[in-house]
Amino acid sequence: MFRNQYDSDVTVWSPQGRLHQVEYAMEAVNLGSATVGLKSKTHAVVIALKRATSELSAYQKKIISIDDHIGISISGLTADARILSRFMRNECLNYKYSFDTYIPLNRLISVLGNKMQLCTQRYDRRPFGVGLLVAGYDENGAHIYQTCPSANYYDCKAMSIGARSQSARTYLEKHLDELTSTSLEELIKHGLRALRDTLPPEVDLNTKNVSIGYVGKGENFKILDENETAPYLALIEGEERRGGGSGGAATEAQPADPLREDAGDEGPQDPVPAVAMDTTD
Repeated sequence: MFRNQYDSDVTVWSPQGRLHQVEYAMEAVNLGSATVGLKSKTHAVVIALKRATSELSAYQKKIISIDDHIGISISGLTADARILSRFMRNECLNYKYSFDTYIPLNRLISVLGNKMQLCTQRYDRRPFGVGLLVAGYDENGAHIYQTCPSANYYDCKAMSIGARSQSARTYLEKHLDELTSTSLEELIKHGLRALRDTLPPEVDLNTKNVSIGYVGKGENFKILDENETAPYLALIEGEERRGGGSGGAATEAQPADPLREDAGDEGPQDPVPAVAMDTTD
């Protein structure tokens, strides 16, 4: 009832206490192609589903290298992702120039969150309509971070965002205990199985529509080309699907998300955000 009256500006709150412009940006993430991020003790992996806007166009790039030890996968508006990736690259370069070392992941994500938060409180800017999964390796080990258009960010054990990503999250939750001590090859196989569960039954993964990137201890971030991706797809070929692509975007609030690093902390836990600042039941 109030949506058309209160959704013209990001700084205007509806009577229910909602910012509709922020919700629209978060819906753009839920409509984007799915991407999966997961980590072990030694490696962090991101796997993204690429889309082609038509039969005549090439597949869009969904994994972007930021620094030697950091890479991101995106879901949502690619143009917004390019702006944020350029900002992250500048932060990495400035930190390395000043301190002659790589920037820690938590510092970079904190600065990125501050930049995204400005767009949720100033009337002259719209929120970034893109969600990021940031994979990196620093002195504290491997990391997977999730960022949202609402400027929330989370340190995750594994995560999936985008269209029908709930099926992938269900798979990751079932195999969460196996990921910690697994090898890079097994980690990629788990990521591909999770991503495959987000697809409709008549669609399957191939070298054209999937992209893989990983970083690890003593290894720089690397995006695999089609020839390097094919052997990993062959390892899971013929396996029975678990999800079937029936999950859809996450819309129900969970009391705690086992995929997040802080899932065991005391106090209420934030759900995987589907609607920003929703105060209704």
